Amino acid sequence: MKTFDYGERKATNVLLQPVDEHDLSLIEQEVAFIGSNTNENFHVTAFLVDDWNRDLSPWQAPAVFGKEDFGDGARQTLQEILKYCEEDSRKYYIGGYSLAGLFSLWAVCQTDRFCGAAAASPSVWFPGFTDYLRDHRVQSKSVYLSLGNKEERSRNAVMAAVGDRIRETYEILRNQEIPCTLEWNEGNHFRDSELRTAKAFSWVLACR
Repeated sequence: MKTFDYGERKATNVLLQPVDEHDLSLIEQEVAFIGSNTNENFHVTAFLVDDWNRDLSPWQAPAVFGKEDFGDGARQTLQEILKYCEEDSRKYYIGGYSLAGLFSLWAVCQTDRFCGAAAASPSVWFPGFTDYLRDHRVQSKSVYLSLGNKEERSRNAVMAAVGDRIRETYEILRNQEIPCTLEWNEGNHFRDSELRTAKAFSWVLACR
């Protein structure tokens, strides 16, 4: 994966974000928003994902839109990202939007290397994910969740379950006594992705 860096290179706090080309085109606005909404120093490393449905999916699942099925490349992607988390003097946070948000929630079930997960409009409708989350404890110190208030109105039956699944995810985390929040944003899934992701990272940076 190609990487792109923003912010203070020597910052204590490192934000790690899988992105696609659309996310990358907006990431400077995202970084600016984080900078204006936190007093913490931070560095962002964005990982440009080659195959979104394959590289961020924790296991195989059938397509829910279009014809492209979901692969099981998340483990390999996580191994690559963890190579950027080797300095014990720094704090690492994982986050992203949509399927990258789901990946981030899955990632903090695999390792305690991340202080927080910033899951903005995460694809928690992904088949079997909330069952997995119930059986695998989150190992980060905090989790941010959000969703657009129109996302559960999707005409796609699988994706329309996202509202119920995000509420379920929030309750699972609360039962695990993980510091977390669930924020509802205006609009559908395609609105203000950079702002929503920035709010997610800003919250986990502030959470102690």
